[in-house]
Amino acid sequence: MTKQRQGLGRRGEALAAAYLEKAGYRILARNYRTKGAELDIIARRREELVFVEVKSRNNSAFGSPFEAVTAAKQRKIAQAAQEYLVREKLAGQAARFDVVAVSFVGGNPEIEHLPNAFEL
Repeated sequence: MTKQRQGLGRRGEALAAAYLEKAGYRILARNYRTKGAELDIIARRREELVFVEVKSRNNSAFGSPFEAVTAAKQRKIAQAAQEYLVREKLAGQAARFDVVAVSFVGGNPEIEHLPNAFEL
């Protein structure tokens, strides 16, 4: 991954975290690493744990950010979430998977949030 893409990803994740906090989410962790994947943002909203995948794009040449969260990516995220729940002793905790898309159009970020984007 190029430094430019890494920078875009970090900027998108920071904007997504700020957006979620403003919407009433409490950020518990960012860039949580497991053996097979990384969870971009782990947050809590009321009694629910939320695993958030963030996708950032400068243009639509590779499709929409939501399209990048393929079935294979969803499986990796779900496995990482299960590992997090076990590590943190939260096995019975209600949880969901959201996707936040950050598109930089003309340099201005546009944020779209899709709650319950996929199931475990």
